[in-house]
Amino acid sequence: MTASYPNTRLRRTRASGWSRALYRENLVTPADLIWPMFVTEGEGVEEPIGSLPGVSRWSVDGIVKQANEAVALGIPVVALFPNTQSDRRSEDGAEAHNPDNLMCRAIRAIKDACGDDLGILTDVALDPYTSHGQDGLLDKNGYVTNDDTVAVLVDQALNQAEAGADIIAPSDMMDGRVHAIRMALEMNGHPNIQIMSYAAKYASAFYGPFRDAVGSGGLLKGDKKTYQMDPANGEEALREVELDIAEGADSVMVKPGLAYLDIVHLVKESLGVPTFAYQVSGEYAMIEAAAAAGAGDRDALVLETLLAFKRAGASGVLTYHAPLAARLLNG
Repeated sequence: MTASYPNTRLRRTRASGWSRALYRENLVTPADLIWPMFVTEGEGVEEPIGSLPGVSRWSVDGIVKQANEAVALGIPVVALFPNTQSDRRSEDGAEAHNPDNLMCRAIRAIKDACGDDLGILTDVALDPYTSHGQDGLLDKNGYVTNDDTVAVLVDQALNQAEAGADIIAPSDMMDGRVHAIRMALEMNGHPNIQIMSYAAKYASAFYGPFRDAVGSGGLLKGDKKTYQMDPANGEEALREVELDIAEGADSVMVKPGLAYLDIVHLVKESLGVPTFAYQVSGEYAMIEAAAAAGAGDRDALVLETLLAFKRAGASGVLTYHAPLAARLLNG
């Protein structure tokens, strides 16, 4: 390089702050963030989650305060996950269809408070509602059935849509559920509700703290390897994404995030569709543990990992660090 281009010095553009800003290829802003939140029963309740330091479950009144904070910080979307009480969980997850369930009450309360200033993304899967912790219905052998589960997920999605959800996000990984949900939304007067599909969701070891947060971790019987993706597979993710886009998804998600940056890049480069990454609970917890141990600066770690998602091609990132990151980015 130096022999052919003797006057080239790549450090020249790095020599000052203004120059680094001028030549910067990727940028993270608060508008790139989606803030996952956990809602629980009660009033005036804040329950810190031990395995997710700095994250709490909030009762509906508290979740509204968090939503208002998101608006103030410039975060465009919050993602809601319910911690359903044990006495409302069942084999068939029937509480998912209750129009007055925890999720629907939180949706309505946020919409009343924030209107169109904030988007609401809602998770469609049965694990927060089942007594066995699986994302779908079980047959007599304990296998998660596909088509029967899809029918239930459609009812769950419509329930959330009626409550005011803006983005339906099926995370269950059943085949054909995006098409079924899209058709149901169209036929029931919700043509403008988006679908962000968990298209490439892997059977990962990084989900433990999340399962604690929604109360399904101790309930889970078996694993989810028959429907979530094998971490060894990359090309399969493209087939999953192509199917979900063809079925009517407006955007897709790769989950987890950091360990799957190659998948984020592959999807965006190959298909050019809006691609989001979920920086999952285990990734968040590792950053917090590193910071607590003095192994790295929390703020720097958070911003660098978010930048890595954008550099890989992510359109945006779901992260529990969203409020911290937004404050840092807002200066």
